[in-house]
Amino acid sequence: MDFQVILIAVAVLAVLGFVLALLLFMVSKRFAVKEDSRIGQVLEVLPGANCGGCGFPGCGGMATACVKAADGGSPEGLNCRVGSAECMQRVAGILGMEVAAATPKLAIVRCNGTCEKRPHVLSYDGVVSCRVANSTCMGETLCSYGCLGCGDCVAACQFDALHMNPKTGLPEVDAEKCTACGACQKACPRGIMEVRNVSGANKDAFVVTCMNMDKGAEAMKICASSCIACKKCQNACGSDAVHVGNNVAYINPEACVLCGACFEACPRGAIASVSIKGVERKDTHNPIPGAAKPAVKGAGAVKVAPATPAKPAKEWKPIEVKYDAPLMPSQQILLAGPKDISTPAPAAKEVQFEAKRTDAPLPPSQLILLGLK
Repeated sequence: MDFQVILIAVAVLAVLGFVLALLLFMVSKRFAVKEDSRIGQVLEVLPGANCGGCGFPGCGGMATACVKAADGGSPEGLNCRVGSAECMQRVAGILGMEVAAATPKLAIVRCNGTCEKRPHVLSYDGVVSCRVANSTCMGETLCSYGCLGCGDCVAACQFDALHMNPKTGLPEVDAEKCTACGACQKACPRGIMEVRNVSGANKDAFVVTCMNMDKGAEAMKICASSCIACKKCQNACGSDAVHVGNNVAYINPEACVLCGACFEACPRGAIASVSIKGVERKDTHNPIPGAAKPAVKGAGAVKVAPATPAKPAKEWKPIEVKYDAPLMPSQQILLAGPKDISTPAPAAKEVQFEAKRTDAPLPPSQLILLGLK
């Protein structure tokens, strides 16, 4: 091959590469997107969990939203639940603004249907997932509103703040580790997990741990700690924080003053006191649905009247029916029970048609009916 041809090809490729590189450089300068340097600074302060609890797609979206809110004049409503108040104070320092202290939040389990208070009557043998179980059946209990116990909320938590209790079959929240990111709330198909406002550093709150919307009589049969919509908690509350709707009570955390009147008034133990120390419930000694009642102490022996012997049933006798014509074997069996049918019954007499004469000739169809053809 001629060496001159090779040099020409190399020169052409070099010139073409230089022209394309220059073109890309010009385009990048013309359409470059200028990013605020504060976004990177805020992103470094954020915890980097990318949990979505702030309502934005990851920490990058949160950083961009904070800078835009600062340019707008107020970052109100923005809060990193994982980084808490300290993180937001650092973000406010970068942006040259002040952030009000955010209301503490905590994930709450709104179900107290333990294995003892809500007996299992079914056995679910399928994919261990609350979403699958909720779409295919009502669960292993008769309550179609309670916890399914498959642990989707536990799997969704990134901060090890949720664990399943094998004795109760319910998830338990570690208030010290919970960041109120809302991942468990999104994972629960029945809405049992709720992220709600709590009070102070101890995260105190009173919560109705029941979501059963059946009427009181039906709810009592299903769970021993179910809400029966008796409105005793609503009548006892002096701050108008408790309201009963759809056969179940709910406590508004914005209006609750933590007086505990509803907690003491509930006859079913459906209201729990939640804090960073744990969950406190009122033991009401309600009977377990379907459980046998305990024997009464000191009760004397109960005499049982002897059972009256049942009268013997009348002996069935076949009805004798007389017919002029002999019966077929199947008819004999139906009327008088099984018989020896080895000898068949005589056949019925052959029916003969009487010949009729008419003056006019009959058509073939009438001849066939009269037996003449």
